[in-house]
Amino acid sequence: MATAQVEERQLLKAMTWWDGFVVALANPGFLIAALGASIGALGTTGAFVLWTVSVCIGALQNNIYAELATMFPNKPGGIALFAHEAWRKYLTLIGPIATFGYWFAWSSVLAINGLVVGTLIQSEWFESSTWAESGAGFDLNLAIVLGGVAILVVWLFNILGVRPAVWFGYVTGALLLLPAAVLMFLPYLTGDWSSDNMQWNVGTGGGLALALTWLYFMGWSSYGFETVAAFGPEYKDPVHDTPRALRASAAFSVMVYALLPLGIGGTLGTQAIADDPTFIAFYTTAFDTLVGNFLGGVMVICLVAGLILSMNTATMDGSRALYGISKDGMTVKQLGVLNRNNVPARAMTLDMVMNLFLLTYFASAIEILAAGNLGYIMAHVFALSGFLLLRKDRPNWPRPIKLSSIWLPIAGLLALANTVFIAVGAFWYSGGFLGQDTQYGYGWDKTRVGILVLLISLLLYAYRHIVQDKTGLRLREEVPQTPEEEAGPIKAKEPAPVT
Repeated sequence: MATAQVEERQLLKAMTWWDGFVVALANPGFLIAALGASIGALGTTGAFVLWTVSVCIGALQNNIYAELATMFPNKPGGIALFAHEAWRKYLTLIGPIATFGYWFAWSSVLAINGLVVGTLIQSEWFESSTWAESGAGFDLNLAIVLGGVAILVVWLFNILGVRPAVWFGYVTGALLLLPAAVLMFLPYLTGDWSSDNMQWNVGTGGGLALALTWLYFMGWSSYGFETVAAFGPEYKDPVHDTPRALRASAAFSVMVYALLPLGIGGTLGTQAIADDPTFIAFYTTAFDTLVGNFLGGVMVICLVAGLILSMNTATMDGSRALYGISKDGMTVKQLGVLNRNNVPARAMTLDMVMNLFLLTYFASAIEILAAGNLGYIMAHVFALSGFLLLRKDRPNWPRPIKLSSIWLPIAGLLALANTVFIAVGAFWYSGGFLGQDTQYGYGWDKTRVGILVLLISLLLYAYRHIVQDKTGLRLREEVPQTPEEEAGPIKAKEPAPVT
């Protein structure tokens, strides 16, 4: 009797390293979302210095992730999946914490940049609009509605397949470069930049604790170019394309994250930005100052397009993180499914629904960022420490890119630094030990949301293993020493299941 074999859908190998780099052009959009609040808290000079420090940390981390990405070229999900591979020998619960925290932070980009898009459009063309509704803890106004529309548009592009999403990224990425270049370089040519506009307010605002808190928040944005590692299985040549995309995106982002805060800070000054209650509308003022009202409107259009690119990147990355953790058994099976266009549409739809909730519930970009940041920085801690564990535990695993031994202590120091950022930014300063300050969005109530997401991840992990797979919950797993060993049977030496 003839039998029919159904082939499981796989992610398509349709991307080059350049495609990955174009996806990472979204990163200036992440900077734009948080820059105003950072200048309000730190002053223009303080924001410039700390953003530069933060993006340099991100670039160092990206070089480490290049080795990890070439070790696991067929695993979607990026750094969180690397963390899982390293830690499952010691504690399997690290995997769902890292991956779900990573996903929630990337997914919330949709709500954050959707709100920024809506605020920019309203401040440029509908400034007189005062319509607003609220009830049951949720808010609606023109900016929120416009942001919701942007979320839906990005979702639609992505469920159609990876090539439409990448080409969408080419178009919007090119548009983003123009306003970014205006803010970075034009102030020096027009004479609008002045050193008198550069102020250092870190000491008066909270000193070292304030600086560490903002390094905690900035990581959400300035580490974001690691996203190109999440598309490993979709590169035509994962071993070579992934590290090229990682390093190219890091070089580009270091330039932007240093020069853009310096350019706009020296143009407007601290007070003009701090006086903007939205911490977003000041961009329209900057463009009008530098290029006039008409071209300023054109720059806003380009900036909105670039922010939609950031949302596109977040959808691509967050959905693949969910898909990857489901395929690796860290959350429910239903999310490890591709649609007929070979993209994780279910995960994208979950992203879309959750972000519509965040958009209407928090109604503030910096507060949404604060809610998602805990899990994201923890994912970096686990990935960086995982680099050290994998060197120790899997010495025979192929490493097409193997960094020199000096990177071992560098990885350890970066993991320690991010741990300090979490301790101060999420719990000490934000928790009120130095006097709770919620003016810029950091506060214990936002940290509680991040903790809740991580607890939910553990419940879904337990449900997957106890109910769906019926394997029981194992706290440690035996790990293969080579890819060949991983592909074949491994004799179990695991402790008895804990149910």
